Amino acid sequence: LQEVNSKLNKRLKDALFTDQWSELFMDVLSPFSFVLVSTVRMQGLFLLLFAKYQHLPFLRDIQTDCTRTGLGGCWGNKGGVSVRLSVFGHMVCFLNCHLPAHLEKAEQRKQDFATILHMQQFEGRAANGILDHDLVFWFGDLNFRIESLDIRFVKYAIDSNILSQLWEKDQLNIAKSTWPVLSGFQEGPLNFPPTFKFDVGTNKYDSSVKKRKPAWTDRILWKIKAPGAGCPPGRGGLSVSQLCYCSHMEYTVSDHKPVAAVFAVQFSSKVDSPAVEIYVAEEWSRPEQAVVRYRMAAGFHRSTWDWIGLYQVGFRHPKDYVSYVWARSEEDDCSVVFTEEALPQGRGDYILGYYSSACSSIVGVAGPFQVSATARRTSQALATAALMTGALQISLGSSEEGSDEDDSTLVLLATKSRSPSPGKMKQHRSRSPTLAKFQGLILRPASRERGTSRSPSPQGRRGLAAHLPAIPLPKQEPGARSTRAKDVAPEGRNGGAGYATPWEQCGLWHVAGDTFLARADPRTLGLLPALRLEPLDAPTGPRRESVDHGPPCRKTSPSSPLGDPAGTSPRDEEPA
Repeated sequence: LQEVNSKLNKRLKDALFTDQWSELFMDVLSPFSFVLVSTVRMQGLFLLLFAKYQHLPFLRDIQTDCTRTGLGGCWGNKGGVSVRLSVFGHMVCFLNCHLPAHLEKAEQRKQDFATILHMQQFEGRAANGILDHDLVFWFGDLNFRIESLDIRFVKYAIDSNILSQLWEKDQLNIAKSTWPVLSGFQEGPLNFPPTFKFDVGTNKYDSSVKKRKPAWTDRILWKIKAPGAGCPPGRGGLSVSQLCYCSHMEYTVSDHKPVAAVFAVQFSSKVDSPAVEIYVAEEWSRPEQAVVRYRMAAGFHRSTWDWIGLYQVGFRHPKDYVSYVWARSEEDDCSVVFTEEALPQGRGDYILGYYSSACSSIVGVAGPFQVSATARRTSQALATAALMTGALQISLGSSEEGSDEDDSTLVLLATKSRSPSPGKMKQHRSRSPTLAKFQGLILRPASRERGTSRSPSPQGRRGLAAHLPAIPLPKQEPGARSTRAKDVAPEGRNGGAGYATPWEQCGLWHVAGDTFLARADPRTLGLLPALRLEPLDAPTGPRRESVDHGPPCRKTSPSSPLGDPAGTSPRDEEPA
């Protein structure tokens, strides 16, 4: 792109956020599996490089540079920006230029282009200068004009489609045969009308007072490095074929028409082994399948800041990951595991990419493969089941001893598998404002000396103990009807019993009618059905013995206090 809006307020906005042009191209190209590889901008001069994700591991040594030539080299309205990289082992450079305008500035255009070639130097042992690369693509608003011919004849040739009569007067065609700096550059035939200058919003050439002569100012050229004595074996077989070279007359938002070209590049040899090979299962349907094994190539320089990202098919750039894990192993053949919290929601196709901090690019790709929602749901179900079988203490209202604690509390013992110190598991208390204090409910204080097993591990999963805190109820009021649950069935093998409903399994009272007790039904509070209610006539008497050793576990709803434990998002820790 040339002449992108580069006003101060626009530049500040683009510096703080992703610029609108990059967002636009990523939105358009990402559905076709193109990923943004690199960008470089100098005021209104902009260059973006995209590649298909399967080619990313073979794009290495990516570098950018820019050269100002406006106002004697002090201003960036004119000049050149470039991106160079190794493509399958061959050095390729893309150079975008905006050269001086006007017919009489041909010699200055030559000098500015020579300055750009001289000033832009890259690091590394191979291809330090632009013309040292195996293949160079040179394009942009080069501003070369048509000499000698009158504007009326130029328009006549365009209308009559005899463009060949204009080619020999084109300044760039003349310069390719006379300027040594342009030796070896090639261009396809100009079979499309001149792309400058149009009245904005129309397809009519300049009708202003200046009446500028139409010209092919926007060009795309390429150059193949001639094989020399120091050329590595196999490099001489590089060939380029131009498949398309055209303009798009339907766009009228500028006084230029956009130009596009399609090339086919053939290498006699190529480097087709990635720096990092990644191995992964074809589908992640269970959490234990989320294991990634990777192997480093000999000579690869790893870093402690390298990471492996999980990308959804259609991702836009290397930082557009769903989650990631650090790849800090010192071994050449190692593995990492994505935790259940890092797995994405839903079902879809995903890709794994190894991001090298030293190379600032993805050097290894695996996939696509499927990740199903079952993988995350399974882990959540295991965690929920472990919580439901753990010890739960619920306090409603105030204790008989006249405790000063007026607020309701919920005490939940987390599973040992999630405790940072399994040997010293602690209780975590949290205020629960939704558990109000109800009149007529008396708290029986919990005791740590009870015989309930506090081990929530699946291996030793047992029912809840029979001596849970009792919550006495007031005597039945006139007009209120209550029914007793069915008699307790014989004890099962593991202390459980089969009942008609989960509520009846616990031997609980059912309160009917629109009373405060009905509204205080523990079922409406999201509590587990492991409470026993007794009449208020014997609040201090011994608790009724029960042979119920715990009801079958039930699934918690999303609004239940036993929802998914909070996890840390992988995005909370952004790699440097």
